[in-house]
Amino acid sequence: MHHHLGRLIDHIHLRVADLEASRMFYRAVLQAMGRSFTSESPRHFACDELWVDRADGPVSRVHLAFQARDLDTVRAFHAAALAHGGRENGGPGERSYHPGYYAAFAFDPDGNNIEAVFHGPAKRSADSVLVEPTGEA
Repeated sequence: MHHHLGRLIDHIHLRVADLEASRMFYRAVLQAMGRSFTSESPRHFACDELWVDRADGPVSRVHLAFQARDLDTVRAFHAAALAHGGRENGGPGERSYHPGYYAAFAFDPDGNNIEAVFHGPAKRSADSVLVEPTGEA
């Protein structure tokens, strides 16, 4: 079976209580997944479609799942999360969602449920999508 999926999600914006604690947490888990911030300032940080800044009011409460390239990446994500301010929410292992669903979960410093998941070996048409504005409306 083949799947062709477009970009349903344009961006995810997390509002956090302690920006520096979140910066440390996300820098570590993203690095464990082979990624890094694509934008950063004293007021925010971002990685591709993920944007994080300090909340002036309520903080976010979401479940966010990152795609991992293999089982080792899931394990590295979990270790980095727990070592950098995350709280345990389900260690690395296969889940019953579908055969081959291997994931780990941690709560970030604000209680968001952050997951890394590997769905099993798959051939992708591209590692990333290049989007270039055309200047047209």
